[in-house]
Amino acid sequence: MTARQERLLLVLVGIVGIVIAGFLVVKALDNSSAYFYSPSQVANHENPIDKAFRVGGMVVMGSLKRDEKDNLDVLFQITDNVKVVSVRYHGILPDLFKEGQGVIAQGKIVADGTFNAAKVLAKHDENYMPPEAAAAMQKKKQQTETPQP
Repeated sequence: MTARQERLLLVLVGIVGIVIAGFLVVKALDNSSAYFYSPSQVANHENPIDKAFRVGGMVVMGSLKRDEKDNLDVLFQITDNVKVVSVRYHGILPDLFKEGQGVIAQGKIVADGTFNAAKVLAKHDENYMPPEAAAAMQKKKQQTETPQP
């Protein structure tokens, strides 16, 4: 091989290596991302089927139920004031979690339509609501208030 052919081969190997590394980075980021959906979007089946995502809203008053045998199993509902989604979680809830407060849960929908949460995040003070949840609730509120012709 001539020196020119060796340089060309080296450049091609470098380009292939960069493309493979870029593909692996994009694949890793795609697997770790979880998009936000409102309870209305989940109720309308706009969420991914076999991929983790986030759903957020307000915890419905009186909906928190704990398993009598295993106090770590909890079932509660969240709403965007339009639709309601049931959430099942196994673990210790955040200290700030309570009914009537904003939360975001990350997980997947199971066969019975319940959202099976792997993580539950609660708001950090009385004035805070996750921006995605606030925007989704405001959008749904405007849609329900606007009279249809």
